Amino acid sequence: MGAGIAGALARAGLATELVEPSEALAAAGVEQARAGIADGVAREKISGAEGAAAIARLRTVEGLENATAGPRVLIEAVPERLELKREVLAAAERLQPGLLATNTSGLSIDSLAAGLADPARFLGLHFFNPVPAMPLVEVVVGERTSEASREAAAALVAELGKEAIVVGDSPGFASSRLGIALGLEAIRMVEAGVASAEDIDRAMVLGYRHPVGPLRLTDIVGLDVRLDIARHLRAAYGERFAPPPLLETMVAEGRLGKKAGRGFFEW
Repeated sequence: MGAGIAGALARAGLATELVEPSEALAAAGVEQARAGIADGVAREKISGAEGAAAIARLRTVEGLENATAGPRVLIEAVPERLELKREVLAAAERLQPGLLATNTSGLSIDSLAAGLADPARFLGLHFFNPVPAMPLVEVVVGERTSEASREAAAALVAELGKEAIVVGDSPGFASSRLGIALGLEAIRMVEAGVASAEDIDRAMVLGYRHPVGPLRLTDIVGLDVRLDIARHLRAAYGERFAPPPLLETMVAEGRLGKKAGRGFFEW
């Protein structure tokens, strides 16, 4: 996600630093971002000159302490673990960004803001995977997010050529809460032998005009990510978000979806 977001920022004309905790991870991340930009050129979404300019705007940084101070926006995109995000956000705030954002699909903005000195500048920017292709970004405002920060976030989303919806700080926000409900039910249907993964997805694509079926989308997002979100929503809303045993088994077996080469589908 971090690489995809970095590529989107660079394509929009912004000088972009991709920060990772090690040189190897930074190199891998920027290579992924460049590959995403090159794919946009190949698909004729952007010109070759625009792609080359976007790639030139990307640079890698090893460690937040070496990132440029005072950026217009700093977007944290580490895994969905509350304490890890709090730790990274506290370090990120010391760089004094104009806008500090977290890319989370369900963690509480107010909870993440608990350790910040200035939560007025903090909010959620929930991008969707794959970032270059998905037009939606959820702008998630916390109790102490300022109106100026909300407006700045919406303006940034528009600058990226995407569309924003503004939601309050509720577990799962709007998209994850609905998406997880559909995805978990699809997994339960596979578990019960109602239909194959292929046919369940085909029903939603052909019958409801979804661009991607819920099980293929689960593979793209990552089964481990979906499991984490389901557990979080179960704690907030009860058993209707309980993860199916099949999901837990697949994650335990390393069948995490596209990034692992195998999930509900072969990749």
